[in-house]
Amino acid sequence: MVQFADRAQRTIKIFADGADLEAIVGLASDPVIAGFTTNPTLMRKSGVTDYEKFARQALDLVGDRPISFEVFSDEFDEMERQARLMSSWGANVYVKIPVTDTLGNSSARLITDLSAEGIRLNVTAILSLRQVRAVAEALTPSVGAIVSVFAGRVADTGRDPVPLMAAAVELLAAFPRLELLWASPREVLNVCQAEDVGCDIITVTPDLLAKLSGLGRDLEDVSLATVRMFHDDANTAGYKL
Repeated sequence: MVQFADRAQRTIKIFADGADLEAIVGLASDPVIAGFTTNPTLMRKSGVTDYEKFARQALDLVGDRPISFEVFSDEFDEMERQARLMSSWGANVYVKIPVTDTLGNSSARLITDLSAEGIRLNVTAILSLRQVRAVAEALTPSVGAIVSVFAGRVADTGRDPVPLMAAAVELLAAFPRLELLWASPREVLNVCQAEDVGCDIITVTPDLLAKLSGLGRDLEDVSLATVRMFHDDANTAGYKL
């Protein structure tokens, strides 16, 4: 169970990101975890071969907390069919729709149609403010939705994602039913950054979740723990000179 240090009494919602059912079992009992997300890449890495079977097993584990499943077709008509099917699996299901298809064609029309029917969406793979604006305009204002901006992938290009995320917060302020999600975080600092700019949600992988207990930890305590780690590892390895 995730334990937070002093700085970590936060308002931002932590969504666990992954596709390992054993990990989901453990996280489902953790009150810190407000929701769950997955995607086809994570599912493939976890060895999932039956999409719907995995989804229904995950739904049985997470209770009434939100969980996002992503369409995987590249054809908008088939995306629509998949989205309707996934939405039928539970009231807590958010359907992930990529912001474009693999040729870069906008998903705005599909987003508009599904949102207008009351299907809750998690629009994913967003990396620009222009995309945030287009998605916000496509969604039905009265229907809840998640806008997932991949801040970690922005950082991977050498750009600071904080100004972009702050601008996205400001843009979405006019849409109170839309929640901004900081996706693909790379380090614990991102949790602090996401909350400081006003994001509603951040996705966190199991590896990163394991580090959250260090939030706000005394730096000299971390220094001492590091020294002890080096010393213990050298002894365990039996190094001699």
